[in-house]
Amino acid sequence: MYPVSDRFLQRLTENHTPVTRVQLFLTDGRVIDIEHTGGSVTVDRSQAIRRTCTITCHDPSLIPRTATDMLATYGSLLRVSRGVEYGDGTSELVSLGLFRLDSVDGDISDGPVNLQGKALECAVADDKFTTPYTATGTVVGAVTALIQRTLPSADVISYITDTPIGSRAFDVEADPWAGAQEIAAAAGAEVYTNADGVFAIATLPDLLTATPVWAVEATEGGVYISGNRAMSSDNVCNGVLARGENTADDTPAVSALVVDNDPGSPTRWGGPFGKRPKFISSSTLTTVAACQQAAALELVNAKAPNASGDFSSLPNPALEPGDVLRVVHPDGTRELHQVASFSVPLDEGGDFPITTISAKEDT
Repeated sequence: MYPVSDRFLQRLTENHTPVTRVQLFLTDGRVIDIEHTGGSVTVDRSQAIRRTCTITCHDPSLIPRTATDMLATYGSLLRVSRGVEYGDGTSELVSLGLFRLDSVDGDISDGPVNLQGKALECAVADDKFTTPYTATGTVVGAVTALIQRTLPSADVISYITDTPIGSRAFDVEADPWAGAQEIAAAAGAEVYTNADGVFAIATLPDLLTATPVWAVEATEGGVYISGNRAMSSDNVCNGVLARGENTADDTPAVSALVVDNDPGSPTRWGGPFGKRPKFISSSTLTTVAACQQAAALELVNAKAPNASGDFSSLPNPALEPGDVLRVVHPDGTRELHQVASFSVPLDEGGDFPITTISAKEDT
């Protein structure tokens, strides 16, 4: 979860006025606050571009007509924030993301005007290779090089143990962002931009060991509004076979199969759940040990999605995908859920749906 004060989390459960801010960063260095009437920021870890925004403004004069107009879509950025007022003249805001302004449209006479933006992954994805490119070295080094090839000043933070990779060649027209995701996956990790617009390389927290960051409770003073619970075996795997073959480095083919061998697990390999393998392959995997590591980390994700939930609560703009929530249902049952996606409204009283990817009983 984005760092916030205990006072902030308590204020979310109380009657309060939300505070929102939209800043426009122009290519000439100017920063301008944009008056807005609503919108939302959607965060979804299943998407290659994790964060997107929609901003609604009332002033039709904002619609650009030339390349030099303030909201012309030629490289300007939007930073969106939401927070709370404390009623004593102070407030606390959290960032919801840094976005490239991609489109502006609206009724030229009466408005409203709609601004659309995507997080900075889009800049890397759009910068397709015009010459062959080879990634080498380590996971963190290769991912960082792909990002900074497009955005030289981009900050990249790693939360993983760096590991060497085999060389990975990319053809002309290939997607560098897809390449960065593939290389991160060799270490069982994800790469994305966080709420501050910083690129992060990290693994998904383990639901079984992570500490819950927020409680969604159907109790007096709680933030729970409604909820649905589901369980499905679709897309659940209990084994991962990782393979690597790198002819460019003249290394032999290697592989490793890692399975759920916990005798107490409902998805144990060869148990009532059967055998449901998932396959991953990359030329970056050049040793059996590397295959074992990639398969073991991927297995954590592969086993997770059988139990899920869709909840609606009072908005919490500080949430991040992967956060673990403690959910208390109206019947008193308690569960731990892991956040997959949500949409933060930029107007007062907006709904706040949360989708989770895994769940377990909270004892």
